[in-house]
Amino acid sequence: MAYENLEDLVEAVRAGRPRAVGRMISLVENESPALREAMRALAPSTGRAQVIGLTGSPGVGKSTTTTALVAALRARGQRVGVLAVDPSSPYSGGALLGDRVRMQAHALDGEVFIRSMATRGHLGGLSVAAPQALRVFDAAGCDTVVVETVGVGQSEVEIVDAADTTVVLLAPGMGDGIQAAKAGILEIGDVFVVNKSDRDGAQALIRELRNMIALGDYSGHRWKPPIVPTVASQGQGIDDLLAALDRHRAAGEQTGEWQRRRLRRARAEVEALALAMVRATFTLGGADGVEALAEAVRDGQLDPYTAADRVVADR
Repeated sequence: MAYENLEDLVEAVRAGRPRAVGRMISLVENESPALREAMRALAPSTGRAQVIGLTGSPGVGKSTTTTALVAALRARGQRVGVLAVDPSSPYSGGALLGDRVRMQAHALDGEVFIRSMATRGHLGGLSVAAPQALRVFDAAGCDTVVVETVGVGQSEVEIVDAADTTVVLLAPGMGDGIQAAKAGILEIGDVFVVNKSDRDGAQALIRELRNMIALGDYSGHRWKPPIVPTVASQGQGIDDLLAALDRHRAAGEQTGEWQRRRLRRARAEVEALALAMVRATFTLGGADGVEALAEAVRDGQLDPYTAADRVVADR
């Protein structure tokens, strides 16, 4: 269906029409000039969806867990959004894995919105466009949005600024799974999932996780991350995962951490957009602006602090 104007598209997004949601997210990814007006119109319809982030190293079963989790949420009667962040094609810049390939079971469900989004070289496990895409899902009436990160390992900690609850997946038989994770990923987990828990080594992995969690300070009503064993390919443990997610939300709402996280998320989103706008102005000066200052710094005629002061003074 074609939309004659932006107002029609916004109304269709609010009505939860899949094609409109997809088109609006395309505007986000393409940084359309109409995006500012669209986000302004959608803002009153946002703020209700629960965002669950799934992260972990490649091979732990993030996509399988996402599929099983969506099925469980749909059984509750929820409308669900899925943002699957994929590696970028070195040729087109697009996502290497398509949403219909990885989420076949839900591709025809009108109450499940699935979108694959390329990182386009952005580090941290997410796409630059992810926060605005989440807002589109929220405005479309999704009760829960699941964000599956790209699966790059230690640097994949950006999800903590995008999600209400961060789920860290691990699996036995992954070699140095814990070693690969503890440099950053373990610190951000609200819930730990040991997937493929029917395999040898699962109990040893759970014990190691418990030992590492025990080193943390959980005084002052601070949330202590639970460990949930699952076999996502068979749907085992998914109800326990949902129960852990419910407990985390209830605990956060009771302590005020839930709203603090959402404030932090909004702050990070505003800061990122503001920095992007400032950065964009740097390219407008050409050889007479920042480029000339950079040449002076390169040639030792100017120090970088003075150059930066001049850039700011000219804005």
